[in-house]
Amino acid sequence: MKPTLLVLAAGMGSRYGGVKQIDAVGKNGECLLDFANYDAKASGFGKVVFIIRKDIEADFRSRLFDRIAANFDAEYVFQSRESLLTADEIAKTSERQKPWGTVHAVLCAQEKIHEPFAVINSDDYYGREAFKTLGQYLSTISNDSTDHAMVGYVLGKTMSKSGSVSRGVCSVKDGLLDGIVENTKIYYGEGGKIFSDLGDKTIPLTGDEWVSMNLFGFTPKAFEGFNEYWENFKKTGLYTPKQEALLPVAASDIVKHGEGVIKFFSSTESWFGMTYPEDREIVKQEIAAKIASGYYPEKLWTK
Repeated sequence: MKPTLLVLAAGMGSRYGGVKQIDAVGKNGECLLDFANYDAKASGFGKVVFIIRKDIEADFRSRLFDRIAANFDAEYVFQSRESLLTADEIAKTSERQKPWGTVHAVLCAQEKIHEPFAVINSDDYYGREAFKTLGQYLSTISNDSTDHAMVGYVLGKTMSKSGSVSRGVCSVKDGLLDGIVENTKIYYGEGGKIFSDLGDKTIPLTGDEWVSMNLFGFTPKAFEGFNEYWENFKKTGLYTPKQEALLPVAASDIVKHGEGVIKFFSSTESWFGMTYPEDREIVKQEIAAKIASGYYPEKLWTK
């Protein structure tokens, strides 16, 4: 069974200042997601499901989706503030502006997922080897397996010089994920040292830590834990304006609650992505270099 690629593409792009998931960075107008889909298809994934906002549908189709769908089995679903909420919950949270988070996004696509699947962000570059690793692993496990997976990256290779980043810092034991602590503000400080503002403390980091970039591999069995996490989140976080239901936290809970294991694969690839406006030119240069080296063809898609 070929696994599915699930793409989190409903983000607001508040720091970037636009719809970064469909911003052109390739020589022929390709978006960063074109390259992720190209790598996933080449790595044995059978289809892709995008999670988007309704208000970007027309631009999403014209600038990305129709091109992907001509070359890859593709579909999309919507995530909105009202998704997965009761009428009463919708009314009581009408002032909420911030999205509900990545667990909420994944659950919006639950009905479209019938096989093991990988999850990626729309604005991060992961590298083909990571897709190959997860694609091979997910193609060997059954739908009811509780042996999930992830690919972790070296923190120092996932930093941005344009501003802070959010990363889940991982602890690993015997090749398995032992836990993830979500650090929502990691940044370069004085002398190029790396720091994290965690709660009310500022913590120094070495840059050698393994971190989550939201590149996970799950079986449909994981939805049981995600739904439980979402219901618990609603009890405490629904009325907190900035609280989000985060996938690394829910994944860590699977391990913590004994509901499964997450095999930890690693990548030494250097990250680049579309977090800040200044990042666009960097991404364009990185993609151009990969085309020049032969890593990607001059024209990515044939249709």
